Amino acid sequence: MPLVLSINPGSTSTKLAIYDGDHLVTKQSIAHDGDRLATLGSLMQQVPLRKKNILEFLDHAGYELSQFDAFAARGGILPPLESGTYRVNEQMVEYLKDHSPVEHASNLAAVLAWEFATTVHKPAFITDPVSVDEFHALSRYSGLPEIPRKSLLHALNMKAVSRKVAREIGKPYAECNFVVAHLGGGISIGAQRRGRLVDVNNANDEGPFSPERTGALPCGDVVKMAFSGEYAHKELKRLFTKRGGLTAYLNTNSFQKAYDMGRNDPHAAEVIEAMAFQISKEIGGMCAVLEGNIDAIILTGGIAHHVEFVEKIKGYVSRFALVTLVPGEDELEALATGTLRVLEGQEDSRTFVFQGVKE
Repeated sequence: MPLVLSINPGSTSTKLAIYDGDHLVTKQSIAHDGDRLATLGSLMQQVPLRKKNILEFLDHAGYELSQFDAFAARGGILPPLESGTYRVNEQMVEYLKDHSPVEHASNLAAVLAWEFATTVHKPAFITDPVSVDEFHALSRYSGLPEIPRKSLLHALNMKAVSRKVAREIGKPYAECNFVVAHLGGGISIGAQRRGRLVDVNNANDEGPFSPERTGALPCGDVVKMAFSGEYAHKELKRLFTKRGGLTAYLNTNSFQKAYDMGRNDPHAAEVIEAMAFQISKEIGGMCAVLEGNIDAIILTGGIAHHVEFVEKIKGYVSRFALVTLVPGEDELEALATGTLRVLEGQEDSRTFVFQGVKE
């Protein structure tokens, strides 16, 4: 069976897993010293340190780079791409190093995998990055030509759980229609028609509020806030994406803590109910996108572990279709699985092409 190393960097950690085929051999989250990382300046200057830590993990686990058949990396902030597994190439590495619009820890993954892969002459891959774009033409309309809607979502987990549910119901993935709700620190709810996510709320700007994000807001009131003189641009953006949702209403970004508050506090209980209400409205909208032809509504992400909250959502949407749960997310497994599909000939890898920066 192919031996695969999965790599998923976070802001102060790097999650790693070794898979022998679809069997997990070992996994670990390496914690990095945040102060040390801060002294390195730019994100890409962290590559040597993280590379060293990964090699130490492999040595401790009793593996050498040459033993791996491939390296599976988290997709970084890339241009809009079709869903699938992409072979990491020089153009992708150049884009992530020098042209990605957001300096995000996930940009390190393919760069690290590329360095390992070229050292031992093996391939490296990414699967379903956050910039997967399979939008229907109608999904791009926002109401202003200057502001087209963008496809930004938890694509890796949403695609992985959809494939899992397709297997469970005994139907080819490419023939399935699902509404998939990823419920975590950010919330993505998408309509998947015949294996393609044709519409989804942008988890930063649209949809229901989440533990830290406001979701969609009345634009007139947002304009008033923006021109009130009370907020700088970065402060307002942080308010919407880091200090909104449960954090704004209940002063916590912990869903569990907020839910526990609601057991004794009527206001907190109402906030939790409102969150379930908004999630359910978004699911209902995506059911309309699929014209009611739905194989299942899939609830996934960390919040899907909370049975009582899930029951609230099911109370609103269970009449639309079968509701199935795939709680949590395992990005390391999803990355390895995407790479295995290519190595075992189940699908072809895609090629990333970067045309350079437009003048």
